[in-house]
Amino acid sequence: MKARVVYSPKYEVSYGEHHFSTRKFALAAEACRKFADIVEPAEPTREDLMLAHGPDWVEKLMTGVLSPADVARLELPFSPDISRAHCLAAGAPTWPFVMHWKRESGSMRAGAHHAFRDHGEGYCAVNDIAYAIIKARASGLIQRAAVVDLDVHQGNGTASIFRGDPDTFTFSMHQYGIYPERRQQSSLDVELVPGTGDAAYYDKLRHSLRAVTDFKPDVIVYQAGVDVWEKDKLGGLALSERGVLDRDMAVYETCRVHRIPVVVTLGGGYGPTPEDTARLHAATLKLFAGV
Repeated sequence: MKARVVYSPKYEVSYGEHHFSTRKFALAAEACRKFADIVEPAEPTREDLMLAHGPDWVEKLMTGVLSPADVARLELPFSPDISRAHCLAAGAPTWPFVMHWKRESGSMRAGAHHAFRDHGEGYCAVNDIAYAIIKARASGLIQRAAVVDLDVHQGNGTASIFRGDPDTFTFSMHQYGIYPERRQQSSLDVELVPGTGDAAYYDKLRHSLRAVTDFKPDVIVYQAGVDVWEKDKLGGLALSERGVLDRDMAVYETCRVHRIPVVVTLGGGYGPTPEDTARLHAATLKLFAGV
């Protein structure tokens, strides 16, 4: 069975003059057609979204009408079309495939780890990671889950939503001293100094992944942000392109050796061009597709 990459053309919306280009989704999806089945996401219902978010925030998402304070915290313009794109990105139907076939699966979910239960932050309106885990648990597909978040920024929203949840392990390895200013406590946080390169990053990651496997999760959600790349405009780490792939390989091998199914979300990426970012995302997805 081929891996699945979940993508919709509706993900591509315009934010005007903004360094977050949603064009990367289309470019990455096109690159993935050579080795994966591209499937459309299902649009989540109001009840679905309320698995991870409070009713007031879900109402705002469903109507696409946010207050000026909401928009300022999100740091993105907003409209009904943009709201739909964020909600649609949460509806990727990967779970039955992953759990039945024990295969890796990719998703064009944003990996929106900055969204909290009652508000959005940092370009993230819907916490698709939290929604996916809670939805899968409610459907009886899983009980214990782990999040491996290797975006350059801490997964503060995900940590907040799952704080105190004994069945979810949240691991975030991120750069010190950048957004978000106010950190949340994950099950395991590893902070890296600016300029951390390939070797030091890899050593810390391999050591930290032991805590994830000791938790014995039924599935891992891997937030594979490529903003750890040395040329990223918002990050300050120094991973080479090869180093980013080695990072992915460390997660891939951990899941393979321990026979843990994995769902991959893209996370952040703000390279010099959308093509650069899409190339890195596609390389991650290709690795987890096993080709």
